[in-house]
Amino acid sequence: MIPCKTLPTALIFSALPFSAFAFFHSGSPDVDVGRALYAQHCAACHGANLEGQPDWRSPDANGLYPAPPHDETGHTWHHDDAMLTDYITRGGQAVLKDMGVDFTSGMPGFAEVLEKDGIESILNYIKSTWPEPGRRVQAERSERVPVD
Repeated sequence: MIPCKTLPTALIFSALPFSAFAFFHSGSPDVDVGRALYAQHCAACHGANLEGQPDWRSPDANGLYPAPPHDETGHTWHHDDAMLTDYITRGGQAVLKDMGVDFTSGMPGFAEVLEKDGIESILNYIKSTWPEPGRRVQAERSERVPVD
């Protein structure tokens, strides 16, 4: 039996088309978890508002590129989920080396710190801040790449 307090909510959602239900139940807790994990593990370098570090497109005196923004002004939305997950898990240098890209990344790997669900939550939070066109392009790229 459904408790009386949840009955009105259950009736409302049962009357909605599935896409509307998905909108209202779009993983808010996942995004909230991602926001908290981002604040804890990412914001120190990538900014509390996903703004990244100044001059992120140019290497510093040591050859390291500053942390890029994860908002719509950065390039995160240009990459598929598999690549972003790998980059967070193993760290930038390992991924760039495997790709044959020759520059030094200061991005550490978080495999020992974050579980796969945590990484996915962080990415969901970041993606939730992008305008629709960027989310759509990134989703299309992710659909074309198999995820392990």
